[in-house]
Amino acid sequence: MSITDTTFSSPATTRAPVWTGRLWGVLAVLCVVLFLDGMDVSMVGVALPSIGTELGMPESTLQWLVNGYVLGYGGLLLLGGRTADLLGRRRVFLIALGAFAAASFVGGLVDDGTLLVLTRFIKGLAAAFTAPTAMSILTTTFPEGPARNRALSIFTVFGASGYSSGLILGGVLTSVGWRWTFLTPVPLALGALLFGLRLIPREHTRAEGGHDLWGAVTLTTGMLLAVYTVVTAPERGWLSPLTLASAVVVVGLLTAFVYIENHIAHPLIRLGILRIPTVVRANLSLIALMGSYVSFQFIMTIYLQNVLHWLPMAMALAMLPAGIVVVVGSPLVGKLIDRYGTARLILLSMISLSLGYVWFLVAAGTTPDYPVAILPTMLLLGGGFGFGFSAIMAQGTDGIEDAEQGLAAGLLQTSGQVGSALVLAVVTAVLAGNSHPTNLTAFRPGLNFVTAVAVVGLLLNIVPLLRRGRSAVTRGEPARSTV
Repeated sequence: MSITDTTFSSPATTRAPVWTGRLWGVLAVLCVVLFLDGMDVSMVGVALPSIGTELGMPESTLQWLVNGYVLGYGGLLLLGGRTADLLGRRRVFLIALGAFAAASFVGGLVDDGTLLVLTRFIKGLAAAFTAPTAMSILTTTFPEGPARNRALSIFTVFGASGYSSGLILGGVLTSVGWRWTFLTPVPLALGALLFGLRLIPREHTRAEGGHDLWGAVTLTTGMLLAVYTVVTAPERGWLSPLTLASAVVVVGLLTAFVYIENHIAHPLIRLGILRIPTVVRANLSLIALMGSYVSFQFIMTIYLQNVLHWLPMAMALAMLPAGIVVVVGSPLVGKLIDRYGTARLILLSMISLSLGYVWFLVAAGTTPDYPVAILPTMLLLGGGFGFGFSAIMAQGTDGIEDAEQGLAAGLLQTSGQVGSALVLAVVTAVLAGNSHPTNLTAFRPGLNFVTAVAVVGLLLNIVPLLRRGRSAVTRGEPARSTV
């Protein structure tokens, strides 16, 4: 019997379920893994200059410590989520977590740049399975409604605190030795693995779709090549023959995948999930949220370190308020979703994000003052992320059968990661003409694009609410939003 069965089966506890120690333990394991994913990305980013100096890695190779992770992570997220549905969430989660720990350990020991990039790629592959699987374990363990909303809000806290902690820890650990940025996650990952073996229940049913070999091949190859094309396009050029040829092959592979899925008895991925309006809106909202948020942090990192010559620790502390707002505010989001619905929370998120970017553009000038321009922006962005992430995840998985929760989670996280890579690639291309910027003016084209992405996300969510409100008024009903 699963944890869900023993904890939520009684009608008397449906509205106010009692969370047992075992249930809290499962949530803790999932949160630790999300914390590790966030921490790992930000720690390595801070350590890149030290790694390049010690291993003699040129910048063209050094960037693949980031791109290699993105390639493995973004390329296989969708397959990773669906694999969990087909082969068992517990099994896939624990195997991938073990691979993540092993790759982290090896990465902290190697002295060859190519091998280090390979370990990052393997960690990205492992995270492509742990991230959506953790999400699907959460959404199948906690029933839709208040319990799931509360769990998602706690889950979000650990993701944001992981990224924020990684910025600080990256600065501290790099001062001791960059290898510690690879070795530090190992004991945490092993601890989560041991507790996961004990606490996460085995499933008794699995989804159909395991016979779709060619679907798996075309999807995996197409997604890997798509992410590779996006992360290499800024360096090669968006109109270079290699970029264009790669894009054509991606379109061909993904078109073949769609054809296969529509003509096979047991498809790997049921494409009908993309006809659910709330699922589509949630995925597009996550692209706007993650794409703008990650790209703005990239711009600020380059500006503060390369133009203002701030130390990594000072830069991390400057951006930390956004993470603090998420950590403090996210635990409240579950109750807000219960009361107001996901649509209104996501709209509030997009308003906060858009205001943050617009405020920075207006207040920054050529040399932004921290208390006037940067700090208010970080607080608004933290509010946007805190309100939005949990609500988007809830909206994108509500109403989905347990057999497809891994698919829904993988789809969301693929949108977030690949969308972030695409928006960041465009920002990088826009900024490419200013190789030696002296003030913020050189970064304004990128900031304008980031703001536009957030505003599109705002419009995407405000239009359905306005239509729903007009329909309710026409019928003489109160205008409410519950999804």
